[in-house]
Amino acid sequence: MKLWSLLGNSQKLDGGAMFGNAPRAVWSKWLPPDESNRVPLACRALLASPLAGKTVLFESGIGAFFEPKLRERYGVVEDRHVLLDSLRAAGFEHQDIDVVVLSHLHFDHAGGLLAPWVEGRAPELLFPNATFLVSAACWDRARQPHPRDRASFIPELPGLLEASGRLELVDAEYSRTLGHSVRFHFSDGHTPGLMLAEIVGPDNVGGHPHGGVVFCADLIPGRPWVHVPITMGYDRNPELLIDEKREFLADKLERNVHLFFTHDPDCALAQVTRDDKGKYGTTHEVAELQARALMA
Repeated sequence: MKLWSLLGNSQKLDGGAMFGNAPRAVWSKWLPPDESNRVPLACRALLASPLAGKTVLFESGIGAFFEPKLRERYGVVEDRHVLLDSLRAAGFEHQDIDVVVLSHLHFDHAGGLLAPWVEGRAPELLFPNATFLVSAACWDRARQPHPRDRASFIPELPGLLEASGRLELVDAEYSRTLGHSVRFHFSDGHTPGLMLAEIVGPDNVGGHPHGGVVFCADLIPGRPWVHVPITMGYDRNPELLIDEKREFLADKLERNVHLFFTHDPDCALAQVTRDDKGKYGTTHEVAELQARALMA
């Protein structure tokens, strides 16, 4: 099995929102803001093939579905669908994808499922041969969002996914489509039912899988958020998220599971560290993956 990190459309969002409980003097050293106080963010996907005999895409980024006015409002940098270009550079087309795993259905993680915006044309679902995996709780949230995060969802997307006939709702550790090749962890601090997909590693110690890679999604968007107290203004329950993150990192450190970051502009993959004072960090940071073998 080989792994690719695939960049999608990039974003610039308000630094204060991205580092909700950290002062500007601190977070500006991690991600320097522009003149509008916005920080650069990637929307990075992970491609694995063959995984359970399939070509699997973990997330799709923000894509290019926004009309120009909304693209500007939400800081989307490019007007083309960058993920499709990245897939092509890796030797794939969107039609080649057998499974798309979605951590949740916020537009910056699922918007890439849609074709680029064209005036007068209704939203169109790409990936015509893929089964779409979404957690049951995230599905419920997307269909009936809370007023606090209603703007984070694409109203037409649930209907398009359901109409495809290729939607699988996941509410357990393993899915029907991917079996025991991918193990799911769930988190509620950012949004209900956030689904964190772990590509199961090649080693087994004491009955527990070791090695492998986990897609951290918005539980840990990038390296600065590995520091346990750091949360985003977008998180629905920051204290719960901190507790979930501490447990998540302890488990990944113990089992040597690598972290894959979707929003870190400069780092795709890293290993977890913990110092003598218990503070978590990262090491062996990798900027991009190009047909990289799954590490032990």
